[in-house]
Amino acid sequence: MGYRRAINAARTVMGDGMQTTLDSILGRATEDGRLPGVVAAVVDRDGVAYEGAFGVRSLETGVVMSTDTVLRVASQTKSVVAVACLQAVEDGILNLDAPASETIPSLGDVEVLEGFDEAGAPILRSATTAMTLRHLLTHTSGSVYEFWNADCARWLEATGHPDFMSGRVATLDRPLAFDPGTDVAYGLGIDWAGRMLEEVTDRRLGEILADRVLGPLGMTDTGYAATPSMDERMASVHFHTGDEFLPVPSMDSDWEFESGGANLMSTVGDFCRFMSMVLGDGELDGERILRPETLAMACRNNIDDLQFIRETSTNPMVSNDFEYLPGVPKTWGLGWVVNEEAAPSCRSPGSVFGAVLFNSWFWIDRTVGVGGMLATQVLPYFHPDAWDLYGQFETSVYDHLTS
Repeated sequence: MGYRRAINAARTVMGDGMQTTLDSILGRATEDGRLPGVVAAVVDRDGVAYEGAFGVRSLETGVVMSTDTVLRVASQTKSVVAVACLQAVEDGILNLDAPASETIPSLGDVEVLEGFDEAGAPILRSATTAMTLRHLLTHTSGSVYEFWNADCARWLEATGHPDFMSGRVATLDRPLAFDPGTDVAYGLGIDWAGRMLEEVTDRRLGEILADRVLGPLGMTDTGYAATPSMDERMASVHFHTGDEFLPVPSMDSDWEFESGGANLMSTVGDFCRFMSMVLGDGELDGERILRPETLAMACRNNIDDLQFIRETSTNPMVSNDFEYLPGVPKTWGLGWVVNEEAAPSCRSPGSVFGAVLFNSWFWIDRTVGVGGMLATQVLPYFHPDAWDLYGQFETSVYDHLTS
């Protein structure tokens, strides 16, 4: 298809034709009430090729959505924290394949939940494999979210253990769904990876990210705590009842820890800086974040023959069932999903992508040299209109690149 040639030759089309097309697609989604607000951007190796904002930050206030709107980026935190962990691997203070218990001893004692007896009591056994940092970064550790694992949800209810949304650090201490390295399921692995990073540096995770990733990349609107300026630009989260969107009263809580897998606030513009660094083989504007070989390792299959297929919701208030790109083989790199074959949009094999609980998605295609992000702030996750809009958005980008 001559992708690289198309990227270089089509900058004016990207600026004019793509702007018009994407503005139309995204604008209609808010004008007809399918979504309250949308922010989106596209980056290539020359920088930001498109950005747009449509609808409102809040249905209560009617404040217009803008490209600098601050968003809760939830699981996009995982990709940022994974990069910081890989920096520690490069520095020699973490090891991808050493037992994680060498850093956090309690991780050597985590048991596997086999099921429940006739009285409803959990049946637990010792794990047969040692958990590693690679397991934690690839969702093969067995530490799962209760939103997509019925046994984990039942265990929390049976034991009265705090759930993830409680923000209590004790929520991480839960049994595994399977022996590390034997299966793949979306979960809390990168929260534990963040704890490991804190342990070996004796620093808070937010400080590490600010010094090693966010600061060098110029991501000034990203952090676990909002500055006054960020607060002024914060979007509200809206819950879709099936008939209408209702503003969620408050998403703020007093978390006991800085989550490696959630809770960063950011803007689409800031995340464009992060995506540009990935497209730049680990470097942006002269700042080296990761070595090229480390980034390449992070962007390829790190789970061997396992496949990331489908997650089934246990809580329809939080998430619908979901599967990304049905029929396309998907594995995990270190901090993001890898599509092993071309996506229907024409996204290249070996691209990486990730998601946000509040119905935002991003992809980074290092083969072509393009990435993009579409962000909303709605629940439950995998809202059909939001996912469909993301598909239209990504497909339209590739249509312009190859026309």
